[in-house]
Amino acid sequence: MSLEYAMGGTFSEKSDVYSFGVLLLEIISSKKNTNLDYPGQHLNLLAYAWHLWCEGRGLDLMDVAIANAFSALEVMRCIQVGLLCTQDHTIDRPNMSAVVLMLNGESELSPPKQPAYIFQRLLAHQVQSQEGSIRSMNTITITTVGGR
Repeated sequence: MSLEYAMGGTFSEKSDVYSFGVLLLEIISSKKNTNLDYPGQHLNLLAYAWHLWCEGRGLDLMDVAIANAFSALEVMRCIQVGLLCTQDHTIDRPNMSAVVLMLNGESELSPPKQPAYIFQRLLAHQVQSQEGSIRSMNTITITTVGGR
């Protein structure tokens, strides 16, 4: 779910682009984004993909069952497009016609930016892992009901 929809209920074409990027990464990894926690890393799929991308190990995201079916360049292109589609700000996400051009290799790919949700996840993990410290991290969900 895109950040603008989750936080403000705003839905647009760019929300669909975000969902497409998540789906692309889920297909490559054969893992779901929801409730995913990689062992010892406390990352969801998007954060894990970003982490591997930054370390130059993007191909480690790919499910071994499909490893021999695609070229490394195609997979890296798809991962980069997935990361571009899941950028926090809608202005940083491509539109779907640009995504098609990128996937076909007909357009240059810009480098993706580090998503803000990674900072949030890492901060939560750091607060929880501090030994001898008396701190807590609380969250709250507020629902506003409105008429139609």
